[in-house]
Amino acid sequence: MSEHTEHQLDNPPATQPVDAHPHWQRFSPELPADRVVFSEVVPGGGHWSWRLSRGMALRYVALDASANCSVVLYAAQDKLERYNMPDSLKAQHTAHYERGHVLMSDMGRAMASITEDNLGWHDPFGGLLDARRMAAKYGGKRFEAARNGMYRSGKEGLLIEIGKHGLGARDLIAPVNLFSKVSVDEAGRFQFHEGHCPAGSMVELRLDMDVIVAISTAPHPLDPRPAYAPAKVGITAWRKGPAPADDFCRHFRPECARAHHNSDVLALC
Repeated sequence: MSEHTEHQLDNPPATQPVDAHPHWQRFSPELPADRVVFSEVVPGGGHWSWRLSRGMALRYVALDASANCSVVLYAAQDKLERYNMPDSLKAQHTAHYERGHVLMSDMGRAMASITEDNLGWHDPFGGLLDARRMAAKYGGKRFEAARNGMYRSGKEGLLIEIGKHGLGARDLIAPVNLFSKVSVDEAGRFQFHEGHCPAGSMVELRLDMDVIVAISTAPHPLDPRPAYAPAKVGITAWRKGPAPADDFCRHFRPECARAHHNSDVLALC
C-alpha cells in the first residue's frame, strides 16, 4: 500500500467544508446533520451567491421579524437560461408562491421547488429596491458615520453577486421575494402586508437543476417602514436529493410535472 493510499484511508473525504460553522443548529436543528453542507447568517442588507447542484436544498429562516430575501436563479450549465416569473405564475395559475409551487425557467424546466413553507405567501411581483429609491426613502449613509455592516440596495447587491458569475445588468431578472406578501387590490394596485413575517418563518427551495443562486436581504421596495432596518436571514444548504416520483411539488399541478420531467431529461443528457 502506497503512502498516498494510506493517507487517503486515514483522511476520508469530508462531507462538509472543514471550516463550516454549524449556524444551522440554531435555526434548523431538525435537519439531518450528515447531510448539511454549510450554513450562513446573512445580515440585513447583505448579499451572497452560490453555484449548487441538483438535489441540494436551501433552507431559509427569518431570524428577525419582517425579513425579506430576494432570490434569483440561473442555470449553471447555460446562464442564458434563468428563472422566468411570468411563465412560472401563468403555468401554476397563481399570484404568489407557497409549498408545492415550482420556480420554472424560460425553457420550461423546474429550477427549484418550494418543498417546505410555514408562512404560506412569498412575493413574485415586488421587484428590487434600487439605490435611487433607497436614498430617497432612507437618506444617504456612510459606513463610517452610520457604523452599519451593510447599507446597500437589493438591486446593487444582486448585481455584485451575479457579476461574480460573469453576468451583468442586462441579466438581472425579477426576483422571488421570500418572506414578503404583496397582494393586488380591486384597482390593480400592489398592497404590501406589514407584519406578515414573524421571526422563525421558514421556507425551503430544493434545487431541481444545477443552478447559480444569488440572494439579497435588503428591504422590500414596497415596505412602508421609514427606518432602514432589514432583518437577518439564516440559510442552510443540505443534500435533500432530486425530486422522487411521488414528490409533492411534482404532482402539485400537471404543469409542475411537465417542468420536472424536462429537468429530469436534462439531468440524463
